[in-house]
Amino acid sequence: MQKTRIAIIGAGLSGLFAAYALQKKGITDYVILEARDVPGGRILSVPPFPELRSGQPGTANRFDLGPSWFWPGYQRQLDQLIEELGLCRFAQHETGETVIERSRDTPAVRARGYGNSPPSMRLMGGMGALIDALSDHLDSKRVLTGQVVRNVRRTAHNVEVDSTDAAGQLTTWSVEQVFLAMPPRLAQATLDFSPALPSQLSRSWQATATWMAPHAKYFAIFDTPFWREQGLSGEGRSSVGPLMEIHDASIPQGSAALFGFIGVPATLRKTLPDSELRALCRAQLVRMFGPQAGTAKAEFLKDWAAEPFTTIDADLTGASQHAVAPAATADNGPWRGCLVGIGSEWSLQFPGYVAGAIDAVSRGMQMLSMPA
Repeated sequence: MQKTRIAIIGAGLSGLFAAYALQKKGITDYVILEARDVPGGRILSVPPFPELRSGQPGTANRFDLGPSWFWPGYQRQLDQLIEELGLCRFAQHETGETVIERSRDTPAVRARGYGNSPPSMRLMGGMGALIDALSDHLDSKRVLTGQVVRNVRRTAHNVEVDSTDAAGQLTTWSVEQVFLAMPPRLAQATLDFSPALPSQLSRSWQATATWMAPHAKYFAIFDTPFWREQGLSGEGRSSVGPLMEIHDASIPQGSAALFGFIGVPATLRKTLPDSELRALCRAQLVRMFGPQAGTAKAEFLKDWAAEPFTTIDADLTGASQHAVAPAATADNGPWRGCLVGIGSEWSLQFPGYVAGAIDAVSRGMQMLSMPA
């Protein structure tokens, strides 16, 4: 049995930021247990071509297959962290007209474009740059990947957490407190709590939809942002699909790209071959942006509904909007003070957003000294 003060389950943004925040408080007695092979969780930034994937992780030319945007105008905590870590930002390109496709029987039309206020911002290197920067500040020996947690037990004096690696090797961690850096619904469905969580708390976690879980994104990479030369912003809306909402994903001094959110329901996507869905996306870009849109140099399709460490069956048919945050911890009983949710969905301000992870961790840290 291994002993440490705090176990953080999940090495997405909330898990890594929790460890970073603990270290700033002088607390280094923690372990992060991550089921995936790499940190990041729902943040996934990739370079445009496979041969670049062995390059430096901090490369600026990466695309976000998970969340892309943040809004420093009102997401102050996240903005301060980005400043603190010395990361570079740039505004989402929104200059030009929008393309609208209303039906299969009529061609797409151009319409006046509108910019967000405050503007949507992105990071050089993608949101993965935030993951990389936080990881660089942590002791890598305390960030354990490939560790699947299934059991969390409350004993008379501590909490025991069981994690299993890819070889089936079981490790039990004896800790004082557990931070759940994962979606509430995923925690409720995949972790066996002993004794059971209070029924009302468990039901509220189960009812909280996981952001990104039912979504899929498609990217097409080009030599140049040719649509800008045509007076287009790269934004598009379609009632035909499969892409319902399209944006310019180009990187300054980097690759040009368009990306879209796929509107085909997750349950139906499971029946479509990946190659067929890609072909439908390519054909739509040509319909909306012209023949040059058929000359992509590379493409990506990321279906988050197929991620077992993000999505459960309940997410496939649920609503796709951001959920209302549930309670993050038990008010009484054996779990009070030793178990707290810090994943983004537990944020009261920005549930499901990137900024929500920072907010949820900050609130969870306030519970750190609560008596059990």
